[in-house]
Amino acid sequence: MHSCPKLAQALTVAFIFAAVLSLEFAWLAPPVTAQTVTSALPSVVSVLPEWAPDRRRVEEPEGSGVVVADGHFIVTSAHIVAKALSVRIRTFDGILLTAKLVGVDLVTDIALLKIDDALTPVTIVLEDPEVGEPVCAVGNAFGLGLSVTCGVVSAVNKAGLKFNHIEDFVQTDAAVNPGASGGALVSPEGKMVGLLSAIYTKQTDANIGVNFAVSSVLVSRVIAMLRDNGRAKWVRSGLRLGSAPNKGGIGQLAARVIKVVENSSAAQAGFMRDDLILRAGGRRIRKPADFTSILARHMSGSTMEVMIVRNGLSEKLTLKLN
Repeated sequence: MHSCPKLAQALTVAFIFAAVLSLEFAWLAPPVTAQTVTSALPSVVSVLPEWAPDRRRVEEPEGSGVVVADGHFIVTSAHIVAKALSVRIRTFDGILLTAKLVGVDLVTDIALLKIDDALTPVTIVLEDPEVGEPVCAVGNAFGLGLSVTCGVVSAVNKAGLKFNHIEDFVQTDAAVNPGASGGALVSPEGKMVGLLSAIYTKQTDANIGVNFAVSSVLVSRVIAMLRDNGRAKWVRSGLRLGSAPNKGGIGQLAARVIKVVENSSAAQAGFMRDDLILRAGGRRIRKPADFTSILARHMSGSTMEVMIVRNGLSEKLTLKLN
């Protein structure tokens, strides 16, 4: 066996650096403890929809939900309850309650239920978690009752995955399986940072460590709209976007304007066909779905700064949203 002293020395230095770095991040990030679970469990429920015989969901007959607002509302996944004849929920301590469907938003796959009895609401975090932050997924996996798995935040602001029309996902490696949809992704403090939504897999619904939760920022917006109006109303920009053209086979990391609707907010802001959108609302835009995602975080009447490139020159436009 041949050895290389310089290589061994380099590997030793790299190992020590990695160990120190790991200790630093471990010190910065709050640990997941039993307190994380005990504080989150009372706010998560099993969702038990009753289906018509020809519409029963064999692959996911049950789901999960999270108690929000004043304790009388439960947010869950729309695909669990949208076509159900009736819905009951089961609390973490086994109590069965009847729930009424308040509203459904299919474009984000979020639904809101209401119950007569008040339960313990979760605290919703209104900002994105940090990549690498410890998180736990709490849900009714496989309909076996509430359970907890833990991991880290793998990525934030994920969009364009083609699960929903509007996507703003937190990606995690915490195990998520069928039945956990509508459950909570929680921080070490037991606060919700996302609503469990999707499993990324090509061949099976089994967990492979690439799982997605709708960001709590977007969830909070949908909850408010469904609670107040029974439906979600989304702002429109007046832009039709496509992928940026390739140059030398390398894609431009931007979204390209392919149409500006006449007399729209975008037209008034000065957008033109073939503008390349690089940033919007402080977020990097790499594809059209990224723009749709950040747009969904804005309310009617608000403004959004958009950085574009036109004819090779950068320019900032202000978009007023309606």
